[in-house]
Amino acid sequence: MAAKSRGAALTIFALLFGLLAISNFSKPFSHDPGIGFVFMGVRLHGTGNAIMGPLFGFLLLVYAYGIWTMRRYALPVAYIYTAWVIVNGVLFSMKNRSEPHPSVAFSIAATAIGIGVPLATAIILTRRQADLS
Repeated sequence: MAAKSRGAALTIFALLFGLLAISNFSKPFSHDPGIGFVFMGVRLHGTGNAIMGPLFGFLLLVYAYGIWTMRRYALPVAYIYTAWVIVNGVLFSMKNRSEPHPSVAFSIAATAIGIGVPLATAIILTRRQADLS
């Protein structure tokens, strides 16, 4: 049976998750205190950042590969990652109330993209479940 095309949306999402993985890999090398992997609502620094950034970078690369090659394991990962993004964002907002906040427009756009892309990926993968191998 010939492999089904993943389509434009899943191709773009796989590339975006690949770029996000590269971003996570690079976080331990930043000297900016505002840059660090956010885990359970806490921006990590030092050893925690050096471990968790690349770890999640690797997981995102595996996820991006699963989307790119239309693998069945990408579907549960999509749901888990979407839930993770939501929980992590809520916890970050709760734990960092005293930090300066970006503009409302930026916050809305960042939230829409940050939750929208993983959620859209999960929805599309669910609809294309029969095409996953």
